[in-house]
Amino acid sequence: MPEIISQGIRDAVHGIMSDYEKGRSIDKLDVFRQPDRQVVTELTKKMFRIVFPGFFRDKSYRVYQMQSSLSLAVEDIAYLLNKQVQIALRYSRREEEDEHIIEELSERITLEFLKAIPEVRDYIETDVQATMDGDPAAYSEDEVISSYPGIYAITVHRLAHVLYRLGVPVLPRIMSEYAHSRTGIDIHPGATIGKSFFIDHGTGIVIGETTTIGNHVKIYQGVTLGALSTKGGRRLKSLKRHPTIEDHVTIYSGASILGGNTIIGEGAVIGGNAFVTKSVAPFTKISVKNQELHYDKKKHVVNKTDFEEDEAWFYVI
Repeated sequence: MPEIISQGIRDAVHGIMSDYEKGRSIDKLDVFRQPDRQVVTELTKKMFRIVFPGFFRDKSYRVYQMQSSLSLAVEDIAYLLNKQVQIALRYSRREEEDEHIIEELSERITLEFLKAIPEVRDYIETDVQATMDGDPAAYSEDEVISSYPGIYAITVHRLAHVLYRLGVPVLPRIMSEYAHSRTGIDIHPGATIGKSFFIDHGTGIVIGETTTIGNHVKIYQGVTLGALSTKGGRRLKSLKRHPTIEDHVTIYSGASILGGNTIIGEGAVIGGNAFVTKSVAPFTKISVKNQELHYDKKKHVVNKTDFEEDEAWFYVI
């Protein structure tokens, strides 16, 4: 019996190795030429120690001065990020491209990213304040920073968006998908998001690559800011496919706003479960007509709740 299993394993390995030789996109074997997802995830965690120095720390650093601790953290991030950016650039560019050009470009990108951190922190501070102002269940900034998935997802997005703007392939998407897996909030790193962005609850939110969001926007769980159609495939890559959300807009749970030509005007309110594919004028309230509740057991209605026809249905927890 062991010989049968052993021969079967050899045959299976031979069959799989033969399958690798077909030259498809899934057949690449040189794992060291591709960005390391685990390293990028750890890098993301290390970035939080700089963004929120009093909340996320590396216990391996034992120093007396904040400057010394920060210097160690920044050098660690710079080393790892530079290496991953080099791999990503090399992986995505022409084989014959000069190695010195890639090394120099990755170093410049790494330094530009580090220089952008104060601006990123400025934006994040407004996001924390927006959460405090918008959520009556938030009792302190410490609670918001330490436990709110919306702040976590926004922070990762703002960091990944810097790398996206600097033209780094692969890495920003790895970062955003890490935040997605941790929080249930899916924000493409290409989305442009203004200050004081408030995500409440957050689970199931999807924000597409070409979405533009203004300042002081509030969205709830289950909201989709997506493309109206993707049937064009990669031909749509360079086009504006996702909506524009102007300042001071509120979008309640379950709403879907779709299309690159769709603009939600300043101060508009989009009610729960609304499906919007056309632009909305500023300060407009969009709502779904309230439903009637029926209980069909025994073939008759046992409970029916009527609502005023003009009453908005906003489902908020």
